Amino acid sequence: MNNEYHVLVINPGSTSTKLTFFRNEHMLLQETIFHSSQSLSSFKHIVDQYEFRLNIILEFLKKKKIDLNIIDAIVGRGGLLRPLESGTYQVNTKMLNHLKKGKYGEHASNLGALLAYQIAKKTSIPSYIVDPVVVDEMDEIARISGIPELPRKSIFHALNQKAVARKAANDLGKEYEKSNLIVAHMGGGISVGVHCKGKVIDVNNALNGEGPFSPERSGTVPVGDLVKLCFSGKYQQNHIMTMIKGKGGLVAYLNTNNVEKVIKKVIKGDKKAKLIFEAMAYQIAKEIGQGATVLKGNVDAIVLTGGISHSNKFVDMIRDRVSYISLVMVYPGEEEMLSLCQGALRVLSGKEDVKKY
Repeated sequence: MNNEYHVLVINPGSTSTKLTFFRNEHMLLQETIFHSSQSLSSFKHIVDQYEFRLNIILEFLKKKKIDLNIIDAIVGRGGLLRPLESGTYQVNTKMLNHLKKGKYGEHASNLGALLAYQIAKKTSIPSYIVDPVVVDEMDEIARISGIPELPRKSIFHALNQKAVARKAANDLGKEYEKSNLIVAHMGGGISVGVHCKGKVIDVNNALNGEGPFSPERSGTVPVGDLVKLCFSGKYQQNHIMTMIKGKGGLVAYLNTNNVEKVIKKVIKGDKKAKLIFEAMAYQIAKEIGQGATVLKGNVDAIVLTGGISHSNKFVDMIRDRVSYISLVMVYPGEEEMLSLCQGALRVLSGKEDVKKY
């Protein structure tokens, strides 16, 4: 990259706002501003927090003496929007209206585009979002579930999956758009995406219980028994949804979502912890195997990423089952802020066209 670009990245979370200032891909400054539950309690809807968070960001930039005039673009974390192709999108009026109204749901990340747009407007620079969770590139055949009213949906860790897939392809000496990869993001939720020539043509819905179980989510469960549970009279809808997302997976079996704690139990000889831990790796490996069939066995690499991939023991359990398919590459953790910055840089440098919402 010959030119020098300065990019500000804003990532709003439920109780924090992360800010990172980059010169190209070099991080110049990073800060996480935490918001107490008391300070947020007066806001009925997430979008109502807009002015509160905007003022905090502007005060932070002023305190750190960051001149808005040297910034080339501002990137916000993409929120809940209509299903989109992967890529970098310039924030526009239509996107802002959908996010303000919560047309596709409320989430803290909805504030990302709103905040980026308002700050960027001050100096007439572009504001972007990159690869939101609603990225949808699934093949039509992958949407068929068996019940017409219940099509399969693409909701996954698109930002990290795409960034890591590009990195893996580059490390293989290939272009992402010419590679076949299976990427497993393993964190609080787990998504396994089939990347074919630059598009995620199949992936489990990692938000609402599909695919492998995770530290907090149930994954795919016996559907007939789930229906019986729903109509047993013991539970309300919100209780069932909590079983699927929030109190499923490791939480349900071992009463913790902390993988490190589970590993300590395994080391101490806890047989139940060992079984459940191995079962989670087993299910991820099985999902990867399914992905290999989608690619008809033509897999350049299997890529493991996310927080759980810091565990060599867990990675080895997956590798033991899938290494016959292809090379296993590991990129622990996730770099959301850098990934957002890279999306803006690809547009600023002319490597990629900006997309319109």
